[in-house]
Amino acid sequence: MDADQAEGKDRNFVTSLARGLEILRCYRDNEPSLTNSDFSDRTGLPKATISRLTYTLCELGYLVADERVGTYRLGAGVLQLGFGVLASMDINDRAKQEMQALRRGPNSYITVALGEQHGLDVVYLATANSSEGVSLSIRVGSRLPVFHSAIGRAILVGMEDDHREAVFEIAGRQDPEVEAEGREHYAEAKAEFGDKGFCTGYGRWRSDVNGIAVPVFSLTGARTYGLNVGGPSFRVKKRQLESVYAPLLIKAAEAISVRR
Repeated sequence: MDADQAEGKDRNFVTSLARGLEILRCYRDNEPSLTNSDFSDRTGLPKATISRLTYTLCELGYLVADERVGTYRLGAGVLQLGFGVLASMDINDRAKQEMQALRRGPNSYITVALGEQHGLDVVYLATANSSEGVSLSIRVGSRLPVFHSAIGRAILVGMEDDHREAVFEIAGRQDPEVEAEGREHYAEAKAEFGDKGFCTGYGRWRSDVNGIAVPVFSLTGARTYGLNVGGPSFRVKKRQLESVYAPLLIKAAEAISVRR
């Protein structure tokens, strides 16, 4: 039953919501991106309606537009709805091997994660957790503050200017002071990345966690992700992160990214 038929039988049925969900259900295996024409063909909806729906879904973070080629892919926001967004993200499969290699490094307490900005958070898309009983335990869908975590700061550094400004705009709508603080954190992160080649988080996100992170780019270069390594501060020390893991992390990010 399509959305219009359902609405005709149930006055409580919200057609616009159903149509938005129809868009998200259009993706199939091995289809990382679709066009408005693809959505129209698969849903039977007019292209004008599709354009409004995809615009709205992009604004909410459920779709991500690549304006250069006119395609859309599922965004990190879909994780919150329980959809299989990971299957459609090229970055996830390319990252797995490198993440496992980082986890198998000299410190068994290290945890590795790949994340993407969504609103004022970073959502974890993939993780390689330490096998130690006392470790940093994270999972896909976990959220970290974009301005206060190493991975969030790395994403901000790697972003295109207009994407970064959009994040600051979200912060400004919440509170001008949040935006001002976010800009300060970005300036610090940019300087640190220029000096070291990575961003740090020593007790900034959580007092008992140390970590470093670098930006990672999508195949098209349209999206910026973050890759981090870290763990409990009593087992994962700043010196080892910067001398041993930083070169490995940078190399892993280069292997995953396709440079723009």
